Amino acid sequence: MTNRMLSRRTVLRGAGTAMALPLLDAMLPRGRAAEKATAPRRMAFIYSPNGAIMPHWTPKTEGADFELPACLKPMAEHRKDMIVFSGLTCDKARANGDGAGDHARASGAFLTGTQPKKTAGANFQAGLSADQLAARRLGDRTRLPSLELAIEKFRGAGNCDSGYSCVYEHTLSWRDATTPVPPEVNPRLVFDRLFADKPNDPETRARNELRASVLDAVLDDAKELDRKLGGGDRRKLDQYLSSVRELEKRLTRVEPLSPAVLPDDVSRPAGVPADLTEHIRLQLDLLVLAFQTDTTRIGTFMLGREGSEQKYRMIGVNEGHHTLSHHMNKPDNLDKLKIINTYLVTQLAYLTGKLKAVTEGDGTLLDHCMIAFGGAIADPNRHHHHDLPLLLVGRGGGTIKTGRHIRYQTDTPLNNLWLAMLDRFGAPTRQLGDSTGLLDGLA
Repeated sequence: MTNRMLSRRTVLRGAGTAMALPLLDAMLPRGRAAEKATAPRRMAFIYSPNGAIMPHWTPKTEGADFELPACLKPMAEHRKDMIVFSGLTCDKARANGDGAGDHARASGAFLTGTQPKKTAGANFQAGLSADQLAARRLGDRTRLPSLELAIEKFRGAGNCDSGYSCVYEHTLSWRDATTPVPPEVNPRLVFDRLFADKPNDPETRARNELRASVLDAVLDDAKELDRKLGGGDRRKLDQYLSSVRELEKRLTRVEPLSPAVLPDDVSRPAGVPADLTEHIRLQLDLLVLAFQTDTTRIGTFMLGREGSEQKYRMIGVNEGHHTLSHHMNKPDNLDKLKIINTYLVTQLAYLTGKLKAVTEGDGTLLDHCMIAFGGAIADPNRHHHHDLPLLLVGRGGGTIKTGRHIRYQTDTPLNNLWLAMLDRFGAPTRQLGDSTGLLDGLA
């Protein structure tokens, strides 16, 4: 290997393409202490809509010896990598005098901790979200300040929930009180955003039209780099390039399968894979790739908009999710909601496994991540916004002690958790929405 240290910002370039690289040993100063300091921290917020069946979500005991309830069973392999929270509250999702509209308020307040303005017009208003505060502070250190992903197509106009604008249900991210950030649902466009040097230039458009591979465009640059690397880095580079190639192949296979060729009663967003699980996992793979290459360190992903009527036919649930969530304590409804909750946690388990599989520094990519999973509704039948279903996966660069169930005092602000994550991320702030201080007990 060359004695000259490789820049962390090194990219492979080809026609219309700039491919960031994973963290290689050649990018690190010598010594384990320097190695630890080099790995950046990442944070993501994964939103699970329409609440949860809390008796099947909440562990009965606190501490490290808790038993996994039914909805969290998919995380059994990763129980030592997560914290289960109880007692956190999103107060600004409550009516607080504004009447109905709990779903819109839930997603609107989830990362902002502010009361969304009740309007169906263009004068919507929420607040700066935790992810965008981090992007404002540290986003200039990466190619993309943040990455916003979703499954259901963004809708920013119209009345979606009891007089609340649709914008509140369709995004978590707000650059400021009046500037929502629309998420991207199309994996192909996400892929191009990650790797296209200039996404709209003629060369990039031509490459996409010809369906030429990103790897083909940067192959010569990759070969030149390979000659400069040691054996371990060569293997890591080859593994990374192979994963990108496989992701491209999957994107190519699923792209033609759009809702346009499906029966009218199949509820799928336009321009995305017809298979919901494949859609979710493509988006998760792209998030992992963005973190692995340090293209961004901040992400959000909505597994469904709040109030979603997504149908989960592949797991035997044919009714709309939101309709079922008003379960009226009927056993059949409760059973189907438990199945949906478990399915969504299974997707978190998939993401956790992918992050753990990436070696970085003296640990894994997961070791340097903080992945929050959950939502701002607990019991959906009564639209409770206290004692929320929330998990935190990852060790935040060694600053978080995982493998526990922690119960906090009732009505502890959810935004206190975001403050604690921001502090560990390197973007400390005194106040965000209705926060009252950093959430304690994480370390």
